[in-house]
Amino acid sequence: MKLSSVLTLLVSSLFAFSTNAQTSLKINAVDDGNGRYAMAMVKLALSKVETTYKIEIDNSEISQARNITDVSEGRLDIMWAATNQEMEDQLQPIRIPLYKGLLGHRIFIINPASQTKFDRVKTFADLKQISLGQGTTWADSAILASNGLNVVRANKYQSLFYMVEGGRFDAFPRGVHEPWAELESHPNLSLAVEKRIMLVYRMPFYLFTGKQNKKLAADLELGLNRAIADGSFDKTFYSDPMVKAVLEKANLEERVVFELDNPTLPKETPLDRSELWLDIKNMHQPVSVGPAAAPVAETAPIN
Repeated sequence: MKLSSVLTLLVSSLFAFSTNAQTSLKINAVDDGNGRYAMAMVKLALSKVETTYKIEIDNSEISQARNITDVSEGRLDIMWAATNQEMEDQLQPIRIPLYKGLLGHRIFIINPASQTKFDRVKTFADLKQISLGQGTTWADSAILASNGLNVVRANKYQSLFYMVEGGRFDAFPRGVHEPWAELESHPNLSLAVEKRIMLVYRMPFYLFTGKQNKKLAADLELGLNRAIADGSFDKTFYSDPMVKAVLEKANLEERVVFELDNPTLPKETPLDRSELWLDIKNMHQPVSVGPAAAPVAETAPIN
């Protein structure tokens, strides 16, 4: 056999091996407000491991309950959500909070005429005199109530904006990334972001795989830990438009912080790893990171 034929056969064999070595992942990536960022973190993690992954994206509209079932039964491979014990009983969590715990930082939507009431809040006893509106079935409602706060529940999300404007309760706690867009969507109401108070409780937002998908779970955990070590995790976090907007608008470092317990938090939550959590007293954006991440293959949508 000629040398050129041998080389051609060798190259073809190597290409075939590389192609066959790719592991295909199916992910539902409907933009739920967190999808773009979560996908960036998935790709970052997988770029840090030795296994080559090819991502197939399904953009069909499905509920979170359906997403959980599909990942649990292997029809999809990855999902993302705020964790609780029920989630961790059904799926395998990758216990690295993608938002560094930012989603557990809550500030208030109020009627601006009541700002003086909040200016007088100095202690937790003062805070207990403030009434807080929440959805009837929301996990946050149980967290706030379990800490002894005065919670007024409503069945409909949209009703809460009208109720706080009308004085049915004093404040509508929201994740720090939520209030400004919500005010823009309700221009007919007299609403404002409260200026000085923040509630903080642990609410990690994780990637999840199926319990049976141990190799993928291990690779995601390894990749995210490597990204934390080389600084690329923090670079991705601080570069995200939503995170940047929060840091510019929410005045986090100047707020009076009330720390709450989250009784729904699984005991395996890595609270002892300080590098995983946002410290608003010592926030800094990364100056540089290690080598650029290798790209992860992505295919056209599968829906």
